[in-house]
Amino acid sequence: MRFDHSSTIQAPADRVWEVFSDVERWPDWTPTVDSVERLDAGRIHVGARTRIRQPKLPVAVWEVTELKEGEYFEWVSKAPGIKTTGGHRVISTPEGTVATATIIQEGPLGWLFGRLYAKLTRDYIATETAKLKEVCE
Repeated sequence: MRFDHSSTIQAPADRVWEVFSDVERWPDWTPTVDSVERLDAGRIHVGARTRIRQPKLPVAVWEVTELKEGEYFEWVSKAPGIKTTGGHRVISTPEGTVATATIIQEGPLGWLFGRLYAKLTRDYIATETAKLKEVCE
C-alpha cells in the first residue's frame, strides 16, 4: 500500500529541506511525533538510524537507505512480516517548494497493516506536510 501527501510551501527549497531533514526536531513542530532518538551522530546520512515514537503506533527504528542532499531522503523500518518505507521529497517549482511525504507498506503483513492504519497514515502525512508549511512560511 502507498500513501502520499504534498504541500506547496512559499519558502525557499533549502529552508524546507533544512526543517524536513532535521528529524531530531520533528517533535517540536508536528504532533504526529512524540519523540525522536538518533542512534548515531551528525546530520542524516545513508545508514543513519533513528528511533521514533508516534501516537497510536509501535515504536520504530528507521534506517536511511537513500539520500540526495537538499532534495530527498528515504528510510525503512522493518518488523516481522512488514517493511515500511518513508519518503521525504523537496522540489522547487515556479509556484513554490513542494514537500511530499510518502509511506509504503510491503511484505506479507504490509497490506493488512496498511489497511488497518490507512486513515491514521493519511492523517499523519497530511498533518506533517501542513505543519511543515506552517513552520517554513
